[in-house]
Amino acid sequence: MTLQFCSFASGSSGNCYLVKTDETAILIDAGISGKRIFEGLDETGTPREQVAAILVTHEHIDHIKSLPVVTKRIPGLCVYANEATWECINRPVSEERRRYFKTGEDFYIGDLLIRPFPISHDAADPVGFSIYYKDKQVSILTDSGYVSDEIFEEILDADLLVLEANHEKEMLLFGKYPYPLKQRILGDEGHLSNVTAGECLSQIVSERPKKRRVLLGHLSRENNTPEVAMQAVRNTLEENRIYIGGELQIQVALRDCMSELYQV
Repeated sequence: MTLQFCSFASGSSGNCYLVKTDETAILIDAGISGKRIFEGLDETGTPREQVAAILVTHEHIDHIKSLPVVTKRIPGLCVYANEATWECINRPVSEERRRYFKTGEDFYIGDLLIRPFPISHDAADPVGFSIYYKDKQVSILTDSGYVSDEIFEEILDADLLVLEANHEKEMLLFGKYPYPLKQRILGDEGHLSNVTAGECLSQIVSERPKKRRVLLGHLSRENNTPEVAMQAVRNTLEENRIYIGGELQIQVALRDCMSELYQV
């Protein structure tokens, strides 16, 4: 039995990830169309009845768009969020499908151990997730303005890490966004830049060398490209004499198409 991961979509226009074992499948967020989610399940060979839950990171529409249609079409599925997030979710989800977790407290879904950890974003009570199966760990850190010591410790041992590389700072500063939006993105409750992602990753690899895969996620449509993100992260790593390849594999999780199904 193995732990598997697939990004159905990752970006400022919608987010959805699949984590599964032979027994249990879960989705993290449902911010893309139901059609794309069900296509992703089919392409990864994931029976709908195997999908036990959707975990919600926070209430922004690019993370919750399709909660109603997915819960309608998968009868046994439940949606997990913390109380503050549920209070802000404006999509209809029946009470019997709602499950509540407390940020920082572990819980199980099937054979998966879930740990929601606090992040810094302009939402009610946003979280990242670490998912554990046997000796493997998948961690998802997007939509955070900075990486605190607590966040860093949570993602340090991840075998597969989705790490936000939302924007290239110069593209954002000289782009067409209004000034208040630029300040929001750059602030402590905004989004991680390419350089910040590279610096975080450099520290992770230096402190805990191991075989790991990193997917750069939640790229901005306006202020980044996959090529720019990869080159900026590569440059930052190489400044610290860390090179991609061998034990460190890095790809970009794209906005508009699925990743491969990774064996963690």
